Amino acid sequence: VQLQASGGGLVQAGGSLRPSCVASGRTNGNYVLGWFRRAPGKEREFVAAIKFSGRDTKYVDSVKGRFTVSRADAENTFYLQMNNLQPWDTAIYYCAAESRSGFSYHSRGEYYDYWGQGTLVTVSS
Repeated sequence: VQLQASGGGLVQAGGSLRPSCVASGRTNGNYVLGWFRRAPGKEREFVAAIKFSGRDTKYVDSVKGRFTVSRADAENTFYLQMNNLQPWDTAIYYCAAESRSGFSYHSRGEYYDYWGQGTLVTVSS
C-alpha cells in the first residue's frame, strides 16, 4: 500500500485547509486510514481515523467539531477537512494505513504499517 499526502499550506488563524491522501495498492474495507501530526519539538499525535469503508470515524478531542475525515466515493482518496485552524494546529500531517487492529487501536501509530510522506500545515496568528 502506498500513500500520497498533499494539500497542506499556510493559512491564518480561523482559516481552513483540506489535505488529501491517496491510497494505492491492495486494500479492502477492513483497512483504517489514520491522520497523525507532529508539531515542532513534540511527539507524533493521533488526529483522526476512518475505515476504508467510510462508515466509522474517530477524532482526538482537540479537533472534534473542527476537523472532518472523509473518503471520496469510489476512490481511495481521503480528506481531512480542517476548519477554524489555530496556531497550535501547525504541524506536519501524515496519513497512514493499517489492517491489523480492526479499528480497536486506531490512535496508536505503532499499529500502522504504511505511511505517507507528510504535508506541512502552518497556521499564523
